[in-house]
Amino acid sequence: MAKSKKKTNQGNLELIEALHQIEKEKDISKDILIGAINNSLMQACKDQFGKSDNVRVTLDEETGEFHVYLDKEVVEEVEDDTLQMSIVEAEAKYDVKELGAIVSVEVTPKNFGRIAAQKAKQTVVQTIREEERKVLLDQYSTKEKDIVTGTIQRYSGGTYMVNIGKIDTILTAAEQVPTERFRAHEKVKVYITEVKETSRGPRITISRTHPGLVRRLFEMEVAEIQDGVVEIMNVSREPGSRSKIAVYSSDENVDAVGACVGVNGVRVNSVVEELRGEKIDIIEWSEDPVVFIEHALSPSRVVSVEVNVEEKTANVVVPDYQLSLAIGKEGQNARLAAKLTGYKIDIKSETQLLDLI
Repeated sequence: MAKSKKKTNQGNLELIEALHQIEKEKDISKDILIGAINNSLMQACKDQFGKSDNVRVTLDEETGEFHVYLDKEVVEEVEDDTLQMSIVEAEAKYDVKELGAIVSVEVTPKNFGRIAAQKAKQTVVQTIREEERKVLLDQYSTKEKDIVTGTIQRYSGGTYMVNIGKIDTILTAAEQVPTERFRAHEKVKVYITEVKETSRGPRITISRTHPGLVRRLFEMEVAEIQDGVVEIMNVSREPGSRSKIAVYSSDENVDAVGACVGVNGVRVNSVVEELRGEKIDIIEWSEDPVVFIEHALSPSRVVSVEVNVEEKTANVVVPDYQLSLAIGKEGQNARLAAKLTGYKIDIKSETQLLDLI
């Protein structure tokens, strides 16, 4: 009998040591683990004691022994002996003489230590998984709408498997730039569009096509943006081909466009390199829609702009020789300008305008 008890105590001590080790290695609080173990054991005991709400399980952190208690209220006449204790019994056994007092009665079942140890192991494993999922969710939730550097694992079925630290994610075909190809183990910056909690852990959606990728690359590259002097007002993008960004400076002494371009184009070239050669137009934002639209159609020169603010439409006239430049190849420049400004833009040359008069 003594041998069996010694073995049980040794197992209990090993449990305490294991909890300390888990706390140290996985950065999961021992108190969280003990709380989870107690809750699981308490639920098992509640079933045994008629699902009463006064069951309490404790773990002695020095010996590793589990104890079960029923907290009973001292009453004049007992109606439910799992919840109540008579004043006579309370005074005789526990020297409690006050009605309404709570008396803790130990009701630890036989062999409870062995059962508890098994249940504790199951609970610890489950709690570790839950806590690790929670830690990952908290960690990556702060990175939503931000850039992380990932490592290409493999390419299969039109998608890339990308490791971004402690999680493998999928770069779907829809979020890939058609002109980009990656090799296994290649480092690549991706934009996290969404972090969602699931029963199997956080699900992270990444993109190489999102306009936010362009925005964050400039925010990381340009000191004036980090300082809050220069602000990116909007981004329009056709991934892999061309982007337009509208920037504004709150300091009249700071050129917003120049700050984003950098000395000898070093800043914008760094972003272009990361985007594998995607062209970028950096234009100055204006609260005046006429001026903003004129800037947005850069590099084309504009003769005149008429806007309908309510309908968000604009009629633009450009020199004859600038028409194709204003519209762009397959209409790209006009489309990007429309996305950037939020206006539906109709572009005509001076000759076309005269023909309509």
